[in-house]
Amino acid sequence: MTDLRIRAAAPADLDTVLAFWRTAAEGTSISDDRDGVARLVARDPEALLLAEDAGELVGTVIAGFDGWRCHLYRLAVLPGRRRQGIGSALLAAAEERFVRLGGRRGDAMVLTRNERAHLAWRAAGYAPEEHWRRWVKPLADRTD
Repeated sequence: MTDLRIRAAAPADLDTVLAFWRTAAEGTSISDDRDGVARLVARDPEALLLAEDAGELVGTVIAGFDGWRCHLYRLAVLPGRRRQGIGSALLAAAEERFVRLGGRRGDAMVLTRNERAHLAWRAAGYAPEEHWRRWVKPLADRTD
């Protein structure tokens, strides 16, 4: 890394972030569209963190805090830039944000099938909680 910079996303970054996720992120979410990401940035302008190296987007993480729990989503690093400390830098920035806001524990959404991600999260000190199960209900239909 030559000049890694972590910063909060701005509304002008949304299209770049969505394109980046298509390349660097595993899976998709019902909120992975311009309206969903725009709502996130409008509601919590510091939640979507971007890692840039020499002006190039090389990583993202969503560090959402609802006043009670600290949630991590969309930790993604450009495939050719993995294992260079970018993910660790993003997680450190997210954890610093959580501590500053009074958070006590971070939790991460990690796909069961994404074994590479399991290794990265474990290396960062996270572990699965097997006694919990995520239950979901879509609240809106998606056309794509």
